[in-house]
Amino acid sequence: MAGGLLPLLHAVQDAIGYIPEESYPAIAKGMNLSVAEVHGVVGFYHHFRTHAPGRHILQVCRAESCQAMGCSELEHYVKARLGVDYHGTSADHAVTLEPVYCLGNCALSPAVMFDEQVLGRVDKATIDELLNTLEAA
Repeated sequence: MAGGLLPLLHAVQDAIGYIPEESYPAIAKGMNLSVAEVHGVVGFYHHFRTHAPGRHILQVCRAESCQAMGCSELEHYVKARLGVDYHGTSADHAVTLEPVYCLGNCALSPAVMFDEQVLGRVDKATIDELLNTLEAA
């Protein structure tokens, strides 16, 4: 597989927030790949989105350390609070919820990343504070 596909997909997502499925043919042609190969790579990596995200991205760490420190309870709370499952966007389009498989903040588990800010020792009160701030804005 062409070595430039992943950097290209990252660049597209960084520029517009997701990788539209209608862009696969152009990407495939430019990289001399099949549309199926592009689709397979986008589908394989959890990081890539195929739909426009909300205004903010909330990622809940699912790595072992965070699991040991209660991220499962935290993720259930976040899902209920937002009314979405992973890869979903809240009804007001404010927050897209995504799993992440290590934020490198294991000493402060459980951890989340809100947009580009990593937060540690996150609990329900932290989630409420983040989301209430958005609702007040």
